[in-house]
Amino acid sequence: MKTRFVLIETSHAGNVGAAARAIKTMGFDDLVLVRPRWSNVLRKEETIQRASGALDVLANCRVVETVEEALDGMSHLCATAMTPRDFGPPARTPREHFALLLQGALAAQPAPSEQAVEAVQAADGALAPSEAASSAHPSGETGVAFLFGCERYGMANEDVYRCNVALSIPTNPDFGSLNLASAVQVVAYDWRQALGGYGVSDVVARGERADAQQVAGMLAHWQQALAEIGFLDLDAPKKLMPRLNQMFNRAQLSQEEIHILRGVAKAMLRTAEAAKR
Repeated sequence: MKTRFVLIETSHAGNVGAAARAIKTMGFDDLVLVRPRWSNVLRKEETIQRASGALDVLANCRVVETVEEALDGMSHLCATAMTPRDFGPPARTPREHFALLLQGALAAQPAPSEQAVEAVQAADGALAPSEAASSAHPSGETGVAFLFGCERYGMANEDVYRCNVALSIPTNPDFGSLNLASAVQVVAYDWRQALGGYGVSDVVARGERADAQQVAGMLAHWQQALAEIGFLDLDAPKKLMPRLNQMFNRAQLSQEEIHILRGVAKAMLRTAEAAKR
């Protein structure tokens, strides 16, 4: 599904770069800025540094003058607003809303109430949610846009009113202030998870698994070493070696790990021999 992140009147260049990095880590690349504080924000050193490798997102980023331009081609608009607005769209957590959206439960948005329409029209000519959606995707293409306001004031009422939902990230009731780029990261993560997410890969190569003969050879080496340092009594071994055998079998040792353990046994034997001199 086409996805766009829209930052409105962003005042800190670093947040633009950090937002680009945040959406790239979740597999998105469509970023639009509306009237940022700095006209050259995409070329500022702080922006580039905070992007940390997401330079392709910055290269494709568009800077526009109006929210309407930023929403071109988008059919479902999500405001991010911690404070509910009178007559505004319903407030939901990102996960709750994304589940409803992908289940098709939001396919038919109810028409806004008469009070809502009057409130929206009074807000400098802002569009009602149903009007905004119809004007934003004349071709009928499905696209989801996430709108984020400026760092100091959040989103303007007229921008919230045009949206289908106000997403609210659940936070500590006593301290709910999220950095802009952090909020972008949370929404991008939840949206990616709703779309299917990414699998987690084991970044540590385990190496080739040791076979039974290699494990047995290592255990024999350990038995010799443990006896030499006085930890194992060969005349009364009890169940020490079988238990070690079970423990190492559960560990599913690699050949490299076998070499390390045999090195430990070798060092124990050298130490025991030196102690006898």
